[in-house]
Amino acid sequence: MKKIIQSLVYVSLAIVFFAACEKDEAKDTYISGTAPVLSATSRDSIALNFLTEDNLGVTFNWTNPSYKFASGVSSQNVNYTLEIDTAGANFKGARKKSISISKDLSVSYTQKAFNIAISDLNVKPGRVARIEVRIIATLGAAPTELISNVLAFKVLPYAPPPKVAVPTAGTLWVTGNAFASGWSNPLGAPFVTSQRLAKVTETLYEGVVAFVGGGNYKMIQENGVWGTQYKKLAGDAFSGTLEKKDADPGFDGPSVAGNYKISVDFQAGTYTVTKQ
Repeated sequence: MKKIIQSLVYVSLAIVFFAACEKDEAKDTYISGTAPVLSATSRDSIALNFLTEDNLGVTFNWTNPSYKFASGVSSQNVNYTLEIDTAGANFKGARKKSISISKDLSVSYTQKAFNIAISDLNVKPGRVARIEVRIIATLGAAPTELISNVLAFKVLPYAPPPKVAVPTAGTLWVTGNAFASGWSNPLGAPFVTSQRLAKVTETLYEGVVAFVGGGNYKMIQENGVWGTQYKKLAGDAFSGTLEKKDADPGFDGPSVAGNYKISVDFQAGTYTVTKQ
């Protein structure tokens, strides 16, 4: 009789154990969800302008996908991915922008932030571009992925203002005891030609000049004027940052004499010097 009672106890425990396992499995069984509905504060176009770049550009909102499992509606945190791509790429473009967003059902961008976000799409400043936006919801495993509707916009990207003001007249020279000219200003022949950097783009100047080895130099945008010069902000003889200021220190000349290419990127506010 005792053995029979023990057997019944073991059977009862086994039933309870398997029932608990089935219940746990039921908790993990994904049933369905509803694709989020995406909307935005802008309809057909998103305004972008560096003069108002700190103003709100656009806010995207989307509905909760309401994931359901066998045990009921999920209370877990949903992960979202905002995707931005050029129109017609079907979100398969090589430069597609994917932004991870946790939990929230909206995201806002200033005009500056959205201009930066779409710059990854290789859109050209000053030219109207067409983009598409969608939101993807996921909750753990891949089968839970739900994709929203697609919103289309026209945007006019802008190039952010350069970090350092560009030469007003589009001219730039180097002068100092790092060159044969010494600290001549204005520069006379032949240095007014040999120590002039060419304007490559609106924000990039380059030129190959002969350094004597050691010494220092400044960059002048007006031949004969020190007041509008450029000086080193930080760095060494081969790279660093600059600023427009009539002050020291000057740029360091390479210690080894020779021809070097000077590149000045006003957009980034940097300079590089490369041995030729």
